Amino acid sequence: MKIFHKVSFVITALVFGNCSALAQTAYPDQPVKLVVPFGPGGSTDLSARLIAEYAGRELGQQIIVENRAGAGGSVGMEFVAKAKPDGYTLGMATMSTHGANSAVYAGKLKYDPIKDFSPITNVATTPSVFAVNPKVMANNMQQFIALAQADPNKFSYATPGTGSLGHANVEYFSMLAKIRLLHVPYKGAGAAMNDALAGQVDAITDNLPSALPHIKAGRLRALVVLSEKRSPALPDVPTYAELGFPQMGGGGWFGIVAPAGTPPSIVTKLNKAILQGMKNPEFIKKLEESGAVAIPGTPAEFAKQIQQAVDRYQRVAKVTNIQID
Repeated sequence: MKIFHKVSFVITALVFGNCSALAQTAYPDQPVKLVVPFGPGGSTDLSARLIAEYAGRELGQQIIVENRAGAGGSVGMEFVAKAKPDGYTLGMATMSTHGANSAVYAGKLKYDPIKDFSPITNVATTPSVFAVNPKVMANNMQQFIALAQADPNKFSYATPGTGSLGHANVEYFSMLAKIRLLHVPYKGAGAAMNDALAGQVDAITDNLPSALPHIKAGRLRALVVLSEKRSPALPDVPTYAELGFPQMGGGGWFGIVAPAGTPPSIVTKLNKAILQGMKNPEFIKKLEESGAVAIPGTPAEFAKQIQQAVDRYQRVAKVTNIQID
């Protein structure tokens, strides 16, 4: 009888062990949702769709991009933070959602960029660019600064919204350059770009991937890039540091996060699939053509980058006094 019980116990353990293993290896057994917290057509959306295509192949399951715009990306990220931590809802994190927002929405943000997410991997770093409509009589940033200093608040600039990363960056630069520009917030990068192209606003700050086609076509004139070094896509356009403003720092980034509490096995599988997809030569080519640079890494490395972004924009918001009421 004792031998029977021992055998039964062993069989039961093996059965449950195998079932557990099967449950883990079954992920994902349905499409995965990737939430983009901004409207379609912007840089975040473009990067997300590349990840969805190439990482989806590695996962063996479709990754569906869903745009949930609003409040500088906060609406979409709140949705991700509150989603079930089962690996089927992911978010496209940016320096806005996981940096600037924690400062400009101080006390009002409905998610914690550190505590409410499981970082998967950073994906790409991309310069942002400050560009003017060709009607503005400035061929470089020095000329633009001179015009703005001579006529405060005459020149307007568009951003995806009040408190957005672009808003924080331009206000910080304006303080450093001792100029005053008129901020015109929009509900998303697409609407902001449309009015900049039409000349309804004088300038725009935008991520390079979405602005680059318009710059190459002559519909916008790039004056400066926010990046550690000049972009190969715009080799003649200087960085803020080259113009004497090293305090502006480097460019932004896009990365993948899941809700906090997502099982480590799923985080590891997602990280592996995304990084493998990013090795595809087609992915690399498309990403570089958009003006972005791949920066894959571990969940721990991405967590560190998020913390650095939060710390940086806490300082920026304090000196520029940007806060959403």
